[in-house]
Amino acid sequence: MSRLVLRGARWPGDIAISGDRIEAVGEVAPADGDRVRRVDGAIVTAGFVNTHHHLYQWMTRGRAVGCDLFNWLTTLYPTWAHLDVDDVRAAARVGLAELALSGCTTAADHHYLVPGGDERVFDALGEAAGEVGIRLHLARGSMDLGESDGGLPPDHVTEDRDAILASTERIADRWHDGERISVTVAPCSPFSVTPELMRESADLARRRGLQLHTHLAETREEEADCLERFGCRPLEFLDDLGWVADDVWFAHGVHFNDAEITRLAEAGAGVGHCPSSNARLGAGMCRTTDLRAAGVAVGLGVDGVASNEQGTLHTELRQALFTARQRTGRPDALMPADVLDLATAGGAACLGRDDIGRLEPGARADLVVWPADDIADVPDAVDGLVLGPDRRAETVLVGGEPIAEEGNLAGLDLEASRRDLARRARRLWS
Repeated sequence: MSRLVLRGARWPGDIAISGDRIEAVGEVAPADGDRVRRVDGAIVTAGFVNTHHHLYQWMTRGRAVGCDLFNWLTTLYPTWAHLDVDDVRAAARVGLAELALSGCTTAADHHYLVPGGDERVFDALGEAAGEVGIRLHLARGSMDLGESDGGLPPDHVTEDRDAILASTERIADRWHDGERISVTVAPCSPFSVTPELMRESADLARRRGLQLHTHLAETREEEADCLERFGCRPLEFLDDLGWVADDVWFAHGVHFNDAEITRLAEAGAGVGHCPSSNARLGAGMCRTTDLRAAGVAVGLGVDGVASNEQGTLHTELRQALFTARQRTGRPDALMPADVLDLATAGGAACLGRDDIGRLEPGARADLVVWPADDIADVPDAVDGLVLGPDRRAETVLVGGEPIAEEGNLAGLDLEASRRDLARRARRLWS
């Protein structure tokens, strides 16, 4: 099999790809039979890893724009209850396409809305990922604690606990291959899930060798809810249920205290930092620098497009940098190279993967070629990529194969998909 050699990148230099793996980085002498592609002046990075998303929420972007998390959820739950399988598929196509063109090659989608218990929504997500060509960590979300039992979601959007667990098993059987699609067990949150479902979900995940994921410590309201109902803070509540371990990553993690950060580091649990969504909802600023200093794996997440209307990952690098500097008051709290690490290796570590997120020989050839003519005068290429203008990927490779070239997706008509999604979104509000 001939190698593909990307030559002339401003940073990090040449890259040789053999099969679906990176063979060499730096200065690569072309050999007979190589396929050489000139990328002169471009910047090449490992593909970004999105640790937390809700693809279905593209249907309701631009709504509840002045709400905190709990009011935002209670405003949108009634509308989300009307989503069908084709709506979820349409949203996933556009959402994953936008992620890919913003440099994301692996995305974790946390889907916890299953109207009528129709688990075909997860098939729609897997199929959309195949069309776009992106790797998907398919998080089978769930809610079984409705308003009548003290939870936040309306009863009609919750599911029966036994049905959830059986469905999760079926979805893992159908979709989990650990490479292109990895199924994750993902009850929604402590305020929408019973302790019994949390505990049994952890048991199921460990029996099947699957990762665990949930929202945690996102707002002060969640903290107050846990203290009132369980007499402890959110992390302690989940720790008692066996959830603080190295096969778990938590979304948001805004309100961890010092002892909790130490506990996360000891256990090897990760945190998916969603800076734009946290700012939009006024949830607070994640202690990213403290988490990293303690040795906690931290990645980046877009979160749903109903709380981060842009829906792209490239912008989260700069937002994470700004958030860390605002929170600490230090202009060097996070540097551009640090947030590039969050978007790549940090995210991969959260998802329990060491085969992606690295520009190193042996890693999977998930790569992004970024046009950089407009930042040719910036001395450091990574500084320019992170702090410079927003940009779309020029070329995106997953496993060495192009899923986007010249800024266009290979497997999806994005404009037609956008029109279909807009039509469906308007239906929800008519």
